[in-house]
Amino acid sequence: MTSTPSVGALLRTWRERRGISQLELAGRADSSSRHISFVETGRSRPSKEMVLRLADHLDVPVRERNTLLLAAGYAPHYTQTPLDDPSLGTLREGLERLLTGYEPYPALVVDATYDVVAANRGIAMLLDGLPEHLLAPPLNAMRITLHPQGLAPRIRNLGQWRGHLLAQMERQIALSRSAPLRALYEEVSRYPVAGRSGDAGAGPEEAVPYIALPLLLEHDGHLLSFVSSIATFNTPMDVTVAELAVETLLPADAATAKYLHSPVP
Repeated sequence: MTSTPSVGALLRTWRERRGISQLELAGRADSSSRHISFVETGRSRPSKEMVLRLADHLDVPVRERNTLLLAAGYAPHYTQTPLDDPSLGTLREGLERLLTGYEPYPALVVDATYDVVAANRGIAMLLDGLPEHLLAPPLNAMRITLHPQGLAPRIRNLGQWRGHLLAQMERQIALSRSAPLRALYEEVSRYPVAGRSGDAGAGPEEAVPYIALPLLLEHDGHLLSFVSSIATFNTPMDVTVAELAVETLLPADAATAKYLHSPVP
């Protein structure tokens, strides 16, 4: 039987993961290195306020802050409200307005494991023609992007974009220690890289000074170029809200913007 780690052991793990010494953490949290040492070794039980303060300075994800509190013998501080709960109605409406207002450019909202909770018509256009088994709920953004029957064969710079997405997931796994996210990573990283033998960018006559790594995506005979932006909520007080991310795809060149604004045949 595996014992549950103590709050001290968990805090020490987060501190070491962040590369912060006990003395540095004590200075940030207005404490002493001696007290931090006592907490980590179990000689001192931190107050609820101290647990939250240390978690804040260690940039511990909201879900894991509740884990720390439970390990210290306290009740969770942060709620975890289902997204379809009436209390989040205003949030859902705001997200829908945001996505609609971004049209015709693609935009979507994903949760902590990249399941899509909302998307606009720009995203629907990019997914047109994909097999039903990939479009069945819950639609997963990573799976549908990297699957060999998904968007992967349409991505001109698949090697670069795949590397970017996998590195992004690795950073999130290191931060959150999420088992479901780790399982998703192991699944999509094993997908065969099909459809292209190498990356290709725009030709010399189409050269664009990109401001960030673009997603080069073929659609209906046109090469579309996007740069991605991801936004999260500031100072969230709910686990569900903390784990939502809004991703928008901004046209990276004039040709893509013109194509997206053109009338649908």
